[in-house]
Amino acid sequence: MKALDRKLVRDLASMKGQALAIGAVMACGVAVFVMAMTTLRSLTVAKNAYYAENRFADIFASLVRAPVSLARRVAEIEGVAALDHRVVEALTLDMPGLPEPATGRALSLPEGKAQGLNRIHLESGRLPEPGRAGEVAVSEAFAEAHALRLGQRLEATLRGRRQILTVVGVALSPEYLIQVQPGSLFPDDRRFGIFWMARRELAAVSGMEGAFNDLTLQLATGASEDEAIRRVDRLLAPYGGSGAITRRNQYSARFIADELKGLRTMGTIPPLIFLGVAAFLLNISLRRILALQREQVAVLKAFGYTPLEVGGHYAKLVAVIVLLGTAVGCGLGTWMGCGMLVMYGNVYRFPTAVFTPGFAIYPGSVALALAAGALGVFGGVRATMKLAPAEAMRPEAPASYHPSLLERLGLGRFLSQPARIVMREMGRRPLKAMFTALGIAFASAILIVGNFGKDAIDHLIDFQFGIAERDDARVQFVEAKPWRALGELENIRGVLRAEPFRGVASRLRHGARSKQVGIMGLAEGSGLFRLLDRDEQVIPVRGSGLVLSTVLAELLDLGVGDTVQVEVLDGERPVRQVKVSGLVADFAGTAAYMNLEALNRLLGEGRVISGAYLQLDGNDENSVFSALKDRPGVAGVSLKKAMLKSFLDTFAENLLRMRMVNIFFASVIAIGVVYSSARISFSERGRDLATLRVIGLTRGEVSGILLGELAVLTAVAIPVGLCIGYGLCALMSKALETELYRIPFVINPSTYGLAAIVILAASVFSGFIVRRKLDQLDMVTALKIRE
Repeated sequence: MKALDRKLVRDLASMKGQALAIGAVMACGVAVFVMAMTTLRSLTVAKNAYYAENRFADIFASLVRAPVSLARRVAEIEGVAALDHRVVEALTLDMPGLPEPATGRALSLPEGKAQGLNRIHLESGRLPEPGRAGEVAVSEAFAEAHALRLGQRLEATLRGRRQILTVVGVALSPEYLIQVQPGSLFPDDRRFGIFWMARRELAAVSGMEGAFNDLTLQLATGASEDEAIRRVDRLLAPYGGSGAITRRNQYSARFIADELKGLRTMGTIPPLIFLGVAAFLLNISLRRILALQREQVAVLKAFGYTPLEVGGHYAKLVAVIVLLGTAVGCGLGTWMGCGMLVMYGNVYRFPTAVFTPGFAIYPGSVALALAAGALGVFGGVRATMKLAPAEAMRPEAPASYHPSLLERLGLGRFLSQPARIVMREMGRRPLKAMFTALGIAFASAILIVGNFGKDAIDHLIDFQFGIAERDDARVQFVEAKPWRALGELENIRGVLRAEPFRGVASRLRHGARSKQVGIMGLAEGSGLFRLLDRDEQVIPVRGSGLVLSTVLAELLDLGVGDTVQVEVLDGERPVRQVKVSGLVADFAGTAAYMNLEALNRLLGEGRVISGAYLQLDGNDENSVFSALKDRPGVAGVSLKKAMLKSFLDTFAENLLRMRMVNIFFASVIAIGVVYSSARISFSERGRDLATLRVIGLTRGEVSGILLGELAVLTAVAIPVGLCIGYGLCALMSKALETELYRIPFVINPSTYGLAAIVILAASVFSGFIVRRKLDQLDMVTALKIRE
């Protein structure tokens, strides 16, 4: 072993505590990066493979009814490589153990040929066979939620007719990586499922013989999506086409795309914070080593070592710490990534989701860590290489001591002697004090970011489902019904209040921008579904104006008072110019709202409704559910409390897990920063502290001088960290915003309190370790003058 390598080992042994602290912070940053990026890659690989192998369509279109011959005309559109026409119907089910009706979508399978687009993947059993009435393949999530067995019979209502369905298979589909009931925000596998039936049987039940009401297309490479959609819409318009959409706007595909975007954000911002703190720790640690080893540097150069060799020695010292921390981080991140993939596997249904981290992520994490290390030590190594041997042999110039700022302001008389020493030390090295406080502040900020998700979700639930949406259940009809259907619902025992709504598909245009959205018609004075602005004030739905979600208004560059073109994609398909009368604050999707009577007039129809919001008597809910099960015109019933329970059961555990990871990592940063700073101060001032002990100061008084500085820096850092955390949460909220969902920017006081408590606890723990070192101080050795 070379002499410099032996020196490197001795240096590492002498600073093992600091090296461990720095390596731990580095490991945290790398772990978060590896966890996010390996999970992102694994999900992306699984998604892309699933989409390719099962021929996930590029364009989706729904309509009322069209002859099969129309599909051949659509297939002739330039750029269309493949096409599937099918029958899709809503159904309700009476499931054992479930008082309310479950809902689902029935999709027909191609007949007389191999599956075309959106091929389903059989997990067990077989596909329904033509000529066998009632056979269905069921989505895996629904089957697992109800513990369905092959051969089990289910009672369903489809197009107003009672049907007995027999489960012959359990399947997955690229269309339904996540299955969310229309009108809901979160998946509820117990109350919503997907069912595949033979084409002939489903067409017979729904009156679609020789016809179809749903179309999927795959485009040739290089074909224009916009042009294909324009031509498809033109052909389907006479048949009630509601407007074709691309894959990126298909609900399941968009949901997972937004999830991957969030993972990419998580793999960028937190690791940069961790690695930035690690770079700071490396900087102060290396400068402290170089200050203590000035004479050694001089001797090395005097013995013939070149400046490059000496600089390389210290760079190698840093590289060892960085690489050890990176190795631990890669291992920890890989383990966490495997856990994340299992967690996502409970939400997104892939046939196979194998952990495929990819080789490039690990060299990338090493490069990122080394770059952070190089950034932290570049100045110190460069100064060492320039230091002349004769200059290095001389001790550093004594520090410039002077009264602290508080003393110059006349407040010194209120400070004890140890307190004045503390204040003067920080004034003598302001940059060191500032960066130490900044490191602790970032630990506080990470804690706030980690808990921000829970605060945001709590606010979303309270705002959306406690203040805005105050209904207990939502009933959707198979097709629009006259107003008297509302009276029928009101007469059901257990229904305290019912308020109507009318939903219609439309395309909004403003200048060159357009967006396909649903318009919801609400009764004036509606109290079960209220539109609120950002100040939680109710926006009245009156007149003939349109109320838009804030995100939709931004997409179309609209404001209150502007005029937007409304192209209805239903019935007579009228086109009207409508003024924007308000903007509503919501956290999911892009929506437009209108007065119910005004919407009826715009559609040129009478008093027609699509469904109703219900307020129920909690003691008589089962009577309501039983009555709704027996109504063939009901397409679906969604319960608010069931939806919330599903969300909490699905996501709350995952959220708690991520909170604990953030608390652990933030504690590591706090301990690393405080401990490293304390050890450096202890090493630099060992002789001074020993002198104070010799002249009569007690261990407690000497500890107060050393740890008092850290206490002051921690006290300064916590409020700064709370401000940084506030800014980072605002950044994360904006970075995670998508059309599908928004994260409300809300931070509860308890989150600030928790961050402060954890940082204080970490600082106390670090101080305890340093105090033990101080108690073991050998005063004779510390007082010796180095020659």
